[in-house]
Amino acid sequence: MKVKEFITKTVEETQHIAGSLAAILGPGDLLTLEGELGTGKTAFTKGLAKGLGITRNVNSPTFTIVKEYNGRLPLYHMDVYRLEDSEEDIGFSEYFNGVGVSVVEWAKFIEDYLPEERLEIVIHYIDEHSRKLEFKAIGDHYINILREIDG
Repeated sequence: MKVKEFITKTVEETQHIAGSLAAILGPGDLLTLEGELGTGKTAFTKGLAKGLGITRNVNSPTFTIVKEYNGRLPLYHMDVYRLEDSEEDIGFSEYFNGVGVSVVEWAKFIEDYLPEERLEIVIHYIDEHSRKLEFKAIGDHYINILREIDG
């Protein structure tokens, strides 16, 4: 299995799926998040953080590029939207090969820096409340993760 989809009708459902995913993630795991503005990328990350035992408020790191949170595993939350057309490497490999979980919003803008293996998540707007979460596993490790996740 390489692709798995979920339809959610509330932010809480989206966060529940993210929390379920958090329970099976380990050090060095990489998630990329794509979706239009307002589709729920940060809401998904909040659910992931909760699932990792993070109690701090999670918000978009738009102006700092990376925010770090401590929980069962560290969470490295990146919003690389401002790096479009930039050649700047802010030490991504240190995060991607680190002891935490990396979540990269707008990952398409740093494609050249991303490891080949990862879990790509695209959030599609259906209507005001509903979203389609499309998970694409790249690499055996992430295929195994997809087999374990439930909605």
